[in-house]
This record gives sequence, C-alpha cells and structure tokens, in this order.
Amino acid sequence: MPMRAIRADITALDVDAIVNAANGALAMGGGVCGAIFRAAGAERLAEACAPLAPCPTGEARITPGFRLRARHVIHAVGPVWRGGTQGEAALLASCYRESLRLLHEAGGRSIAFPAISTGIFGYPPEEAARIAVATVRAEGAARGDPDVTFACFDQRMLALYEKELGA
Repeated sequence: MPMRAIRADITALDVDAIVNAANGALAMGGGVCGAIFRAAGAERLAEACAPLAPCPTGEARITPGFRLRARHVIHAVGPVWRGGTQGEAALLASCYRESLRLLHEAGGRSIAFPAISTGIFGYPPEEAARIAVATVRAEGAARGDPDVTFACFDQRMLALYEKELGA
C-alpha cells in the first residue's frame, strides 16, 4: 500500500477522499476544518453534514466533496487530549480505521489525511503521527490497500510523519 507524507494544502489534493478533522457537530470550525468547508462551499457542505450530526468521537461520516478536487470528504471526530488517560489513543486510531472503512465502502482508492486532533484538540503531534501511521499500516490491507497521503501543514509535522514512515 503506497503511503507518503507531503507538505500540502489538503483542500487542493486530487484524491477520492480527504479527511476533515471535524467536531462532533460536523459544523464549520477553524483550522483544517474551516479550510475544507470554505474550499468545498461552506453552505452546501454544512447542508450535507447537518443530517449526519452529531458524530461521536472516534467515528466518521462521509459527504460529497462539492467544489473540492476530492470526490468525498470524510469527517472524522478526533479526541481532545486530556493527558492520555481517557482512551485518547484508541479514539484517534478509530478515526483512521473508520475513515478507511468509509473510503472502501464508497469505492475509493485514494485518501489524504490531516494530522487529526493535533490542532485545537491538543493531541501531542509525535504520538498522533505514530498512531496515524501504525493504524493505517495495520488497517490498509483489509480495506483494499488504498493510496494514502498524510497532508502535513508545516515542515515540523512533515518531519514527524516522514520519521514514522521511515522515509
């Protein structure tokens, strides 16, 4: 299964699905979530998300990509970091598994992930990258070996993902 990390604007990627680091209400937020809503067309994406909400932490929902190059947006609700003792690792891993499941069910072959929960949700980036890469490696074969891109916002995050990928 091809996996890579690149420094990129996830909203510009031509893949079957991009993953939105969503909130439980599936509403437009800040950071990558806000960027995805704006690029897709905030009103249409909000209308598509409304009947799918609320979305519990660790789960994901899928919508069309609307104005994005990506055909779908998978909205994954990552955990808020609470010190690592509240099941955060399992919930974060579940976001990646659920996103791959939805991609597979939609017939998609390529997906781009942001660093889920590392922004305002406060997840430590090093641990989040380790969980993301390990989960996708473990789950990918069962989901048709999709082409996976980790879209990193900055050079620091890119270096963390490259380390985990062995690049």
